Amino acid sequence: MASEILTPRLIEHLRRELRIDWHGIHGAAHWARVRWNGLRLAERTGADPRIVELFAFLHDSQRHHDGGDRGHGPRASAVAAELNGRYFQLDDGELELLSYACEQHTFGGTDAHPTVQTCWDADRLDLGRVGIRPDPARLCTDAARDPALLREAWARSLRGRPW
Repeated sequence: MASEILTPRLIEHLRRELRIDWHGIHGAAHWARVRWNGLRLAERTGADPRIVELFAFLHDSQRHHDGGDRGHGPRASAVAAELNGRYFQLDDGELELLSYACEQHTFGGTDAHPTVQTCWDADRLDLGRVGIRPDPARLCTDAARDPALLREAWARSLRGRPW
């Protein structure tokens, strides 16, 4: 599924600036699975798919390492603001949602705007890549707690591919 907002120019910029392994547990395959999860969820939650796609590719792009890098979300939020207008175009409200989703994604929250919730669930549904089965009680949306979707996301995260 082609994206109008995730341009080759944006992806090349992110790859060029990435400090961690492009093929690692927080790299491009993870981003693609988060996008896949997020777009499926957005169909049911009404989330803005452009923000979901940008979140998928930005949320871990500012990691300094694959360990407990607590500052990577706030750094991703700042980069989203820097890239807006150069690589994509969001209005102030849309950028605020993307920034908040990136900044807070590692802190375990569940109460937020539906687009932010969709972003967080999309990321949490890919925890199988690190051997953690997503806990429905820690997911934000009914769509993410759907048993069929949970099974599908779990299997995809274990395969290590976005499809």
